[in-house]
Amino acid sequence: MTGMPAVGSGQSAVPSSGNDAALLTATEAAAAMQAGELTSRALVEACLGRWSERDGAVRAWTFLDPDLALAQADAADATARKSPLHGVPVGVKDIIYTKDMPTGFNSPHFRDHFPNIDATAVAVLRAAGAIIMGKNDTVEFAVNGRRAATRNPHDPARTPGGSSSGSAAAVADGQVPISLGTQTGGSVIRPASYCGVYAVKPTWNAVSHEGFKVCAASFDTLGWYARSAEDLALVADIFDIRDDSEPRCNAVAGMRFALCRTPVWHMAEPAMRDAMARCVAILKAAGAEVVDLELEGEFEGLTAAHKVIMQSEMRSAFLADRRVIGDALYPELVGILANEAGHSRADLVRAQDLAARCRAGFDELAAPFDAVLTPSAPGEAPPGLDDTGTATFNRIWTLMHMPCVNVPGLTGPSGLPVGVTLTGPRFRDRHLIAAAGLVGKAIARAG
Repeated sequence: MTGMPAVGSGQSAVPSSGNDAALLTATEAAAAMQAGELTSRALVEACLGRWSERDGAVRAWTFLDPDLALAQADAADATARKSPLHGVPVGVKDIIYTKDMPTGFNSPHFRDHFPNIDATAVAVLRAAGAIIMGKNDTVEFAVNGRRAATRNPHDPARTPGGSSSGSAAAVADGQVPISLGTQTGGSVIRPASYCGVYAVKPTWNAVSHEGFKVCAASFDTLGWYARSAEDLALVADIFDIRDDSEPRCNAVAGMRFALCRTPVWHMAEPAMRDAMARCVAILKAAGAEVVDLELEGEFEGLTAAHKVIMQSEMRSAFLADRRVIGDALYPELVGILANEAGHSRADLVRAQDLAARCRAGFDELAAPFDAVLTPSAPGEAPPGLDDTGTATFNRIWTLMHMPCVNVPGLTGPSGLPVGVTLTGPRFRDRHLIAAAGLVGKAIARAG
């Protein structure tokens, strides 16, 4: 298990190019623009150059119009700065509505779909002066069915993960510094682990989910990818995410971590087991305390509860699609919408009640710690594009509405990224982002 250099600050784990500005983090680019050393146009041109060089290998985008991106950049350069994100390009997962770009959900049934409206998150970014670069590929409906054409930038023979495939890969490859994704099971955190970038799935509904394709409304969460924890915080500022108190940690030394292997630890591959052990060793060597946290009893039923609730909510979310498109939808979705699993309303109530109890219970268990350390994925990215990996290690956190941050920097036996997750009580997002930055730096220093 070795350290992997982060993409950004001139150290890329994927092929470099002459477009050095494309490999800046958003924070670095924003500082350069604030100092008058970089224009939005120059940054967007560098990202477009990177995209032009690498699109054949990575294929992270479903829509990218260079003229539209450059026109936005020129407009940003001609106006006063609105925020630190002013002039910074952002990718958008192609289930999130954009008024000037198509939103096709990677579905053959929504080709040339043009909602003509911005999702709330996109509108907030535009108001901050950000450049909406284009749309990133996704698994169909961000659920299943058709896979994204996207490939893992570290190894094009492997998946980038799903469903936010293009969002994670575009950031990892230096084609855009920030991109939006969504998570209903593990669709933000798992691709971040496979592609080796930072990502945050905030506390549920901390960012409005108005304006993207609904799957399961009580789980769907908008998150984002970046090449540093500082970039995650930059976007969190734009979305007005605040904890009740300021982050209290400023060094790994003295921090308290809980190691939570979760009830599905038996599904962890050797690469993840080694990564978790390596991370614990790094934290202890840096002066942190790490103690075990077991989730037993009712917590063991959360994975099954996630399935019951998700599939029940899908039946209402996709009702119009079922009535209009019918059996032409992909077979697994047809089966879910027909309730082939036979879930009753009583099953749904029991699952919802379990989720409510466990949310409160985990908040209490996690409160004494600066962060809870847990796996981001079973292991390295699987070979091929059809297997996008499993959300096994993510579902319980999504169900409980807990904030999660993927921390990159570790690798598996094939030299591919293996991420670890920091989680904690609800609405402790800023604490976790700050902790992730410290943990990421500790991993980088350990090499």
